[in-house]
Amino acid sequence: MCRWAAYLGEPVFLEDIVTAPRHSLIAQSHHALEAKTATNGDGFGIAWYGARPEPGLYRDVLPAWSDCNLKSLCRQISSGLFLAHVRAATGGNTNRDNCHPFVCGRWSFMHNGQIGGFERLRRALERSLPDTLYGARHGATDSELFFLMMLAHGLDADPQGAVARAAGQVIDASTRAGLDPALKLTAAFSDGEALYAVRFSTHERAPTLYAGSFRGAVGRCLVSEPFDREEPNWQPVPTDSFVVMTRGGVSIRPFQPAHAEPLALAG
Repeated sequence: MCRWAAYLGEPVFLEDIVTAPRHSLIAQSHHALEAKTATNGDGFGIAWYGARPEPGLYRDVLPAWSDCNLKSLCRQISSGLFLAHVRAATGGNTNRDNCHPFVCGRWSFMHNGQIGGFERLRRALERSLPDTLYGARHGATDSELFFLMMLAHGLDADPQGAVARAAGQVIDASTRAGLDPALKLTAAFSDGEALYAVRFSTHERAPTLYAGSFRGAVGRCLVSEPFDREEPNWQPVPTDSFVVMTRGGVSIRPFQPAHAEPLALAG
């Protein structure tokens, strides 16, 4: 499984979370403490927001710990909202288009988890996308497809509802295919204003998720696992939760998949 970290608040250098702390995302890429696999060396990516509505995006297939360009960029770029991810592939080849975060318009998305039985579900789920969103699919992962499904289900107007309907569609497709639904979903996403996250699993516990403040009142973080073990303020987010983080505060709400009406195929 993957590791990721997201930040919202006053602008800080990306290195303050991605590379500098003792248990930074770079450190987690070769020695995660709370993942099924300790090594996350199948690529990395960062999406950050600045003066433009759409995020900047840098992704590559190298292990994060061995990319000198990543360390240099993190030392120079500051942002008040960014998502960073290191990948341990559960499906899809190791190439740049399969690395997280994924971006479409002003939205960015990254994921830790998987759609069980994806190869048997992929065709039906891809076929459900409107033409405009199908054309935005560049990789082969279940994560990117789930992100596009969220957009198709009304992400712009209703973030929690869109995730719930996309999750419901996956569960329904699994049942129709004769599979026991197996969806693990711990994801973060943003429209450049707020930061959202979901933690859900159809089986037992979902992959880990923590919320915490950063340097007092400077900002807030959502992470797969804490990057600073000395800080006492990390709070585990319960399974079956939806998180809304703004510059004014954080709310954690119950989350469950919802029935999804079939998507129109028109562009």
